[in-house]
Amino acid sequence: MRSPFVLAIILSILSISSATTLQTRPRQSTSHVPVGTVINQCTVPGTIALTFDDGPWIYTHKLLDTLAEYDAVATFFLNGINKGNITFYPDVLHRAVAEGHQLGSHTWSHQSLDALDHSSIISQMTMLEDEFLQILGYFPFYMRLPYLVSNDAVLAAMAELGYYVIGVSIDTKDYENDDPGLIWKSFEKFRLELDVGGSIVLAHDVHMNTVEILVENMLKEIRSRGLKAVTIGECLGDPVENWYRSS
Repeated sequence: MRSPFVLAIILSILSISSATTLQTRPRQSTSHVPVGTVINQCTVPGTIALTFDDGPWIYTHKLLDTLAEYDAVATFFLNGINKGNITFYPDVLHRAVAEGHQLGSHTWSHQSLDALDHSSIISQMTMLEDEFLQILGYFPFYMRLPYLVSNDAVLAAMAELGYYVIGVSIDTKDYENDDPGLIWKSFEKFRLELDVGGSIVLAHDVHMNTVEILVENMLKEIRSRGLKAVTIGECLGDPVENWYRSS
């Protein structure tokens, strides 16, 4: 077990590293998308954005196969460590980007940021930036908050880091229905919230029944309504050159 003295040194090093990273990495973009503000709706007519949180995981390749079958693209908000570990799935990240999907940050370890102090919030973001840089050579401008929870301090930190914060207007609650007999509840919720104008969809590629059942049915519904499934950047009219940055 580490002594309090050793832990204090580690925390001090992490704080210095985060401060250095904050100063040296690019934080500004020419995008019209506002930083540090929760965005819940697409702005480009006729578009819908499917988003998947908490990956990458063992089902993500299957999800990419299904999206390709429907000529659809999506956005993946990734963790460093959650159900899986981002370092175990570099092929998923490279494939997703190559096939036109967008990658975003979902923090390093999916902690509720409103319970953290400023330096810990910064570390949750910059640690994942480090992994994106190792795997891809760049990291995203877009992020989603764990549990969709924030406060003024969290949003101020996201603005400081130059992040566009993506919320949701169609929450499938698929994590409550990860069973073949229950996942239809998530599909019905998707349809009902689509009926009232929702356009940014939240689901999770770490759940088998989401990938095996829900996604294809959502794509069929999207097609039947004449909508186009695009990335978050596209649904906000933000060109791909504004999605990522490198050190």
